[in-house]
Amino acid sequence: MTRPLIFMDPFPRNEAMVYTPDCAAELAKLGKVITHWGSRASDDLVETHLADMTVLIGQTAMPKERLDRALNLRAIINVKANWEPNIDYGECHARGIHVLSAAPAMAPAVAEFCIAQAITLLRGLHRADPLFRSGNEAYGIAGNLQAKSLYGAEVAMIGYGNLGRALAPLLRPFGTRLMVHDPWLSDGFLRTEGLEPVSLEDALGRADVLFLLAGVTSENEGFLDRKFLETIRQDTTVVLASRAEIVDFDDFLDLAGSGAFRAAVDIYPQEPVPTDSDIRTTPNVLFSAHLAGGLNASYARIRDTMLDDIGQILKGLPPLRMQKADPKLASMMRSR
Repeated sequence: MTRPLIFMDPFPRNEAMVYTPDCAAELAKLGKVITHWGSRASDDLVETHLADMTVLIGQTAMPKERLDRALNLRAIINVKANWEPNIDYGECHARGIHVLSAAPAMAPAVAEFCIAQAITLLRGLHRADPLFRSGNEAYGIAGNLQAKSLYGAEVAMIGYGNLGRALAPLLRPFGTRLMVHDPWLSDGFLRTEGLEPVSLEDALGRADVLFLLAGVTSENEGFLDRKFLETIRQDTTVVLASRAEIVDFDDFLDLAGSGAFRAAVDIYPQEPVPTDSDIRTTPNVLFSAHLAGGLNASYARIRDTMLDDIGQILKGLPPLRMQKADPKLASMMRSR
């Protein structure tokens, strides 16, 4: 029998992320592997192997006219953890082609990072270090006049997807009240998760700690504009953790920089951020360079879940560990 063809076109992921020697050996047991690194595969390379592909690993464009020629294709596996608009998700669904994302594998590291950001802002640790180094520190309660605790805090999450599901269990030991606004999920479902469904206005106006976790879609890009951002309570801790495009980024930084709320930012509308960008001079904001999910442990989880689900699919069984694309929702996503 002809071995399944596994075509790897995972840019911007590289070999160290998704094709370590042990992963390569396991994939080789599952089928014949063809890899391309350093850029998206050319149309010529894709077309050369299209008719024989069984599994596609990457973000290669798959419109209907290309799917028409990919008669053996059984799965498209996105190892970048998003949904790009270059795939005909509805056609894949109709043909029984599994379209999967590695997003759940990234969520634990991002959730952990969110907790670290929130505590750093609440306790003022980002200010304490430079004060100590300059000899201007204050000890004990004198240095904690603006500090707050995560214990017993009113916490709101805007969006409850992979990241929210990973974050909620980390927050519960702190005795927090967990509120969620997510228009894609029913109130009943959220309550079964032990969460309090709330309106967007309540999430913004009641939270001590606010996690912005929503994905960006064709319908919600920039929905948190200045009008909404100005309703965030004074001195609320705000962690922007999913996509920069869900907020009006300039207004978000303007308000945070003026001290309207405490803010942590790890993602940006343009990455890398230009060295001369005004973003870098914004005061009162805890910045980091898209560090939340990019850990070796995250990429190990991606490889593990990818191998597991490819094995399932090649045995004619449903995938179990990666996120399945819903055709309607995936086609609305505007992730970079």
